[in-house]
Amino acid sequence: MTSAKAERPLDVVVWGATGFTGKLVAEYLARRAADEGIRWAIGGRNRDKLEAVRRDLAVVSPAAAEVPLEVADAHDLPALRAIAARTRVVASTAGPFATHGSDLVAACVEQGTDYCDITGEVHWVRRMADAHHAAAEKNGARIVCCCGFDSIPSDLGVLMVQEHARQRFGQPCNSIRYFLGENKGSMSGGTVASMLALLDEARRDRAVRRVLGDPYALDPPGGRRGPDGSDQHGVRHDPDVGWTGPFVMAAVNTRIVRRSNALLGYPYGEGFRYSEAMSFPPGPRGLLWASGITAGVAAFALGATVGPLRKVFEARLPAPGTGPSREARERGHFKVRLFGTFDQGAGPKLLGEVAGHNDPGYGETAKMLGESALCLARDPAPGLPGGLLTTASSMGMRLVERLRAAGMTFEVRER
Repeated sequence: MTSAKAERPLDVVVWGATGFTGKLVAEYLARRAADEGIRWAIGGRNRDKLEAVRRDLAVVSPAAAEVPLEVADAHDLPALRAIAARTRVVASTAGPFATHGSDLVAACVEQGTDYCDITGEVHWVRRMADAHHAAAEKNGARIVCCCGFDSIPSDLGVLMVQEHARQRFGQPCNSIRYFLGENKGSMSGGTVASMLALLDEARRDRAVRRVLGDPYALDPPGGRRGPDGSDQHGVRHDPDVGWTGPFVMAAVNTRIVRRSNALLGYPYGEGFRYSEAMSFPPGPRGLLWASGITAGVAAFALGATVGPLRKVFEARLPAPGTGPSREARERGHFKVRLFGTFDQGAGPKLLGEVAGHNDPGYGETAKMLGESALCLARDPAPGLPGGLLTTASSMGMRLVERLRAAGMTFEVRER
């Protein structure tokens, strides 16, 4: 951290704090602020709504009644520069990011301010990398996208397994297969809006479709391409987990994992293979379940891009600013298993597990983004000093340690 950054009046600004997920992140930091000793603020475009959020936070933690408010429009670059100049880290929840996030990233890069968010918009991350990676490297700004359920379990789960492999066997796994198994969660209106906006842009723009279909879409320009192809689309059987089906966020997570490998100089190997899918029980019940999920994913993609069906979908899906109740979030959970192998399956095998005990997209995502912001603000920098980075390449195992301490499971064992 530069001395100039250390002298800034704020450690963290939660941007988009009036949105559904933003409020959850702000509440998480309100509970953590005293332990961490952080100076933090909440930000957004509407002062009245920010004041209402602050009043709610004061119920959680009386000290939050004094949290400063940072007010600006998401497209007011001078105002965003001023906010970025006052803080060491901006944690953003204000999506869709391709619509509302670009000026904030530009402001953070210009001011050498660290940044983290919860986007899952691969095409936008690609744009930000193309526009800002070199300047962020020069200015020492760590711009870290995808710090929620997309894509921390994937990125840090793979890092954890590979660290174990190197320490135990002196080499990384050359293949890791990720499976999302038991899980329970729901979508907010903001997530729905981001997904629909992405599908709309892909329909209009062939370049966006090309990025979304490229398994190495987020690798640095000129990087070495590996052996991975397209993500799983249909139902398959896996000997380790049973029936499997497509995982909609694989199109984000796999690209983040591959970018980590490239940015870090290919510590997983140039021929590293990585895939993601959902897992279901063996037997007829699992096959039926996998088939139903696969059909549902295809139906959503079709319905969201066909005019008359789109209107039906929008009427039934959550509206922006809404999301699951506290009780529903607390009933949520997820478990990810990562199967690591060496030399095309020969020799030892590793099993990694990443799990959370609240709704993955909200309770656990608020925790993941909150701890990412605290890690950037407070911890020694174990990874790359600047650029358009990933959690593995910027915070690494230090963030894993934080998330373990916060109640998430990160474990590896040998099979």
